[in-house]
Amino acid sequence: MTFLYVIIALVLVFDFINGFHDSANSIATVVSTKVLSPIAAVGLAASFNFIAFLVFPLSVAKTIGNKVIDADIVTLNLIAAAVTAAIVWNLITWWWGLPSSSSHTLVGGLVGAAIAGSGFGSVIFSGVLKIGVFIIIAPVLGMIMSYIISVIVLHIVKKHSPFGIDKHFRRLQLLSASAFSLGHGGNDAQKSMGIIWVALFAVGKVPKDSDPALWIVLSCHAAIALGTLFGGWRIVKTMGQKITKLKPFEGFCAETSGALTLFMATSLGIPVSTTHTITGAIIGVGATKRASAVKWGVTTKIFWAWILTIPVSACIGAVMYFAFQAIV
Repeated sequence: MTFLYVIIALVLVFDFINGFHDSANSIATVVSTKVLSPIAAVGLAASFNFIAFLVFPLSVAKTIGNKVIDADIVTLNLIAAAVTAAIVWNLITWWWGLPSSSSHTLVGGLVGAAIAGSGFGSVIFSGVLKIGVFIIIAPVLGMIMSYIISVIVLHIVKKHSPFGIDKHFRRLQLLSASAFSLGHGGNDAQKSMGIIWVALFAVGKVPKDSDPALWIVLSCHAAIALGTLFGGWRIVKTMGQKITKLKPFEGFCAETSGALTLFMATSLGIPVSTTHTITGAIIGVGATKRASAVKWGVTTKIFWAWILTIPVSACIGAVMYFAFQAIV
């Protein structure tokens, strides 16, 4: 039982780091456009991260819990290995200032630990493939929607003064930033819920067809909100300044398209990367100006981080599994 409590604490630490790591996704645009100060922005993001459980069903939690690896082979050592791998890769990419995906880090850790413990047959490859496909679909969808929304907005405001446009979209960006933070909390906090649920299932505390209990839901949302409050300032700079320069109306378009993508994915039960989504949306906004407005050198480094996340996390997860088997 003691190890179970350690696992739950470890998952909540991951959830906190997820919020810390991904806070930049929620606030980068609203901070870089100077609509909100960093302190005010993280407060807004954290609040909507927390209340997301009131809006979204727990579809993503169920996907993580029983559609990535076979729940029947899960042990506490496997969970500990997967979560440790996710934490390690999150901290490495945070230190490098790369907006990688906490979702795919966790999936990679689960897959690697499961293969190390029970072989390739323990992995539900159809579920992993669906998640993997959205590594491409989420940013592309965000990019296309932000491009379309930007073109529509530019057409609507073409007769207005730059000052008037800036004034109105500073207010509207508060709504779009809130919506994106809501989508972030709704999708990302559920990943930790799924891990805690499968850990409880592994020790016979919950039946296989049950939903995560309310205490799991609230604790995971609280952890990610608290992490968001501390913020990941290294990544804010990359997201808000190094990809393309943003104005308030561009921030609004990027956040709105990102929020719509997250809402859709969460309703379908697909754990996607908020990082991938908002990066694609920012690129789409930048592309409305000209292709050279997007700093493709920075973007290429981000793409490489995306591609490497699942395989690297899987390798770390496998190593951690053997380590926990030897220690525990």
